[in-house]
Order: sequence, then C-alpha cells, then structure tokens
Amino acid sequence: MQILFLLVGRGGSKGLPGKNLREIDGLSLIGYKARAARQSRYCTRLIVSSDSPEIRAEAARHGAEVLFERPPELATDTASSNDVVLHAMDWIEANEGRRYDAIMLLEPSSPFARPEHFDEAVELFKARRASLVVGMRETEVSSVFVGTLGADGSIGGIVTKMLNLSGQRRQDQPIEVTMNGALYLVGWDAMRKHRKIYADPSASYGIMMDRMHSIEIESAADLAYASYVIEHGMLDASPWRKPA
Repeated sequence: MQILFLLVGRGGSKGLPGKNLREIDGLSLIGYKARAARQSRYCTRLIVSSDSPEIRAEAARHGAEVLFERPPELATDTASSNDVVLHAMDWIEANEGRRYDAIMLLEPSSPFARPEHFDEAVELFKARRASLVVGMRETEVSSVFVGTLGADGSIGGIVTKMLNLSGQRRQDQPIEVTMNGALYLVGWDAMRKHRKIYADPSASYGIMMDRMHSIEIESAADLAYASYVIEHGMLDASPWRKPA
C-alpha cells in the first residue's frame, strides 16, 4: 500500500506554548514522531503541515518533506484536523497529480507511538478493508462512574447507573477504551467521500496501545511526566535514538 504520513503541528499552543518544539531528553516532540514514522515499513512518504517555519525546519531535520506552508485559516484553535488533512490531499493532487491509498495523520502531542504501532494499524486497515484505524488506550475509569454534576451538586445520574450494576468495584467492570491521539489512518477515498475522519462506524477500527505509549502532552505537567518516563527508562527509547 502507498501510505502518506502527515505530520502536523501548529506554531501556537495555549496550554503549553511552543509545545511541538519542546524536548524530552534532547529530542523534540516533532522529532519523536518523525523518527518513528520513517522506520515504519509502510511509510511511503513523510510530509509536514505547519504554519510555523521553526516546526517545518525541525520536521525537515528529522526527514520530513516540506511541500507547503499551512494557510493561516488552518492554524487557529478552531481549525479542524479534517480540514488540515483535506488541505494536504488537495495540494498533493493539484500539484503532483497523484493519490495514495491512505493517509496517516500524526500529532506530536502523542510522541511515543512506535514504528510497530504504525505497521499494526496498516495491517489491520488492509485485513478489515477499513476506512479508519486509530490508536486506542484503556480508560482510567469506567463510564458507569462518569456523568454530569448538577448545578446544585447532585450526582443522581451517576448513582442511578451504579445501582443498576451487579458489582460496583472498578475491577468488575468491562474494559473500555478511548482514542489516544497517537495515530489516525484514514483511507484516501473514504476521506474524499466523507470529508471527515470519523464517518463510517462499520469500517472503523482501533489498535490497543499501553498507557506509557499513549501519553498525551497538553500541559507542562504532562511534559514533565513524559520526560520522567524516558529519562528513567520506563520505555524503550531505541526507536527514537536512531538518527533521521
């Protein structure tokens, strides 16, 4: 399969300014994602989409191609991933006259995806003839114990759900999963048809990733935790130590 890997990153970040260029043990978040992507057996090509010259330069330093500058209207807090992916696809088709089988969207804020995770996603995509495969992790708590807090502090909805359970211990509940932001593999034709990543429930799948590889960085505290994990050898860092 021909897979276009698309590394994305805005220059602005309110939660953690300069987030995508922040470093963990001497390597930027951009660098983590780019180095792992290039080691995937299915990475036909790696490009970067960013409004920031610094991010584009850092991505290029780690082997990504810089084909275009992301338009300002796609670099705001309200710009969607759908629009960013479609812009890259439009550029490729208009300027190079080619298409790929699928596009792998990569966000630096989830830096610890490994080459094997990308490979597993592509193999599942092929085996299931999927339109979407995303990275998943186990949730911290079952949805049974989650709900809304009333204006008066009431939690009646949550308690009602709990009373309908045969067992109220966390370990008694079925495992639930959620997206971890590590990878989004979407079919080229499916993205053209639906113009959004999440579109066809019957053709959407996920690969499980453990909690460490699913770390997402949105704040200084997240960055400190991710740094601790790498610096104390809690993850095998070898995929990210290989030069671009």
